[in-house]
Amino acid sequence: MSQRRIFAGHQLRTIRAERNLRQADLAERLGISTSYLSQLENDDRPLTPALVERLSRAFPLDWREIGAGERETRLAALREANADPLFPDSLDAAQLARFAEQQPALADRFIALHEAYRRAGQRLQMVDEALASESSNVARLPWEEVRDWFHLANNYVDPIDRAAEALATRLGGPSPQTAAIEQYLKDGLSISLIYTGQAGLRSFDAEMGHLVIDPGQPAESRRFQLAHQLAALALKDEIAGVIERAELRSAASRQLLFVGLCNYAAGALLMPYRRFRAEARAVRHDIDRLAQLFGTSFEQTCHRLSTLQREDAKGVPFYFCRVDMAGNITKRHSATRLQFARFGGACPLWIVHEAVAIPDRILVQLAETPDGVRYVSMAKGLVKPSGSYDRSPRRYAVALGCEAEHAGEFIYADGLDLTAERAATRIGISCRICPRADCDQRAFPPSDRPISVDPDKRGVVPYRLA
Repeated sequence: MSQRRIFAGHQLRTIRAERNLRQADLAERLGISTSYLSQLENDDRPLTPALVERLSRAFPLDWREIGAGERETRLAALREANADPLFPDSLDAAQLARFAEQQPALADRFIALHEAYRRAGQRLQMVDEALASESSNVARLPWEEVRDWFHLANNYVDPIDRAAEALATRLGGPSPQTAAIEQYLKDGLSISLIYTGQAGLRSFDAEMGHLVIDPGQPAESRRFQLAHQLAALALKDEIAGVIERAELRSAASRQLLFVGLCNYAAGALLMPYRRFRAEARAVRHDIDRLAQLFGTSFEQTCHRLSTLQREDAKGVPFYFCRVDMAGNITKRHSATRLQFARFGGACPLWIVHEAVAIPDRILVQLAETPDGVRYVSMAKGLVKPSGSYDRSPRRYAVALGCEAEHAGEFIYADGLDLTAERAATRIGISCRICPRADCDQRAFPPSDRPISVDPDKRGVVPYRLA
């Protein structure tokens, strides 16, 4: 079987232009001569398998678009599965290329098997942690069931995302403004708008067609509440179809999923997928700049970045979470290998806990989990005003992060030493399941390890892991 020759001159020039790289800079990064790169950029020579491997590692998102063929898509998926710490001795680039070329059906089955293994592991972790938690004697609460549904959907809901993107186009712009949403609610859906602080953040009377919005919210929050209600009405069929297929066990779970999907649709309406993804890449996922471009809040923007998992146009795989002053994780999603603890507190060494106490300041951390994977994390403490002196503002922090291989796409990684042995903070998921025996911040031993106690010796904790 002959190998398809890949000419990628235009894409290579685009990579250099977007990153302000000289030919010599890119040639050095790829380990080739400047003259060879010039030939590649002029389509005088095709990419070799070795260069494909280097490009995919140095510019993973760009490579997805360069190698648009079926073979390249298969090879990229093989490379991702092969990088799993499950395999201590990974295959090299040439072996993977031969595997994808000579045994495509077997390669596809290997990829599917690895994905099934990964999903099964996540489900097993959910069960294990539930059994170890204080709530193990009760069924999952509705909000837990909905949270797990979004997680297993990879936090991307295709029919709703595409419908919201189409609705944004109908509203006359790449990011609908408040006036356009208000006009559509009034003229298109016969909804009257009332701005008063007497009915919570948002209240809708379906029988009378009245929508009440608290004017004391920040402008970004008011716009989001309007978008939520518009999505609930204009995309009701798409939302109902998703809920019907979700197979949730209780009416409360289905109602919570409806709310969650309306919020999802509101984010997709205000930050339409393709334009948002393109702008995010252009500014290297600078959240403040994206928030200004789309008129959204810092938290809304972070959350939207974690949903960019459309099959034909994926964004950087991010994890996202929100943590309150007590350390509770009140929102969570991960498209990375990092998985959040479902019960108990998160690792105290994680930068998000410090960010809660320091509002309006961005903190950055390079962290390494027990499986050896490194992550670049950004965290910021936020204060959401209540609009009234007699109601306390809400204080929390949000965190967004990606695996270190995507650091070049993440502006917050600039200045970090990604490779030095001691540069990364060694974090875990939570003390309940963390295997590290030498952590000075351990709150209690892992649930699956016995402990040894010596009354005559005392370390940071009064026991050793056996």
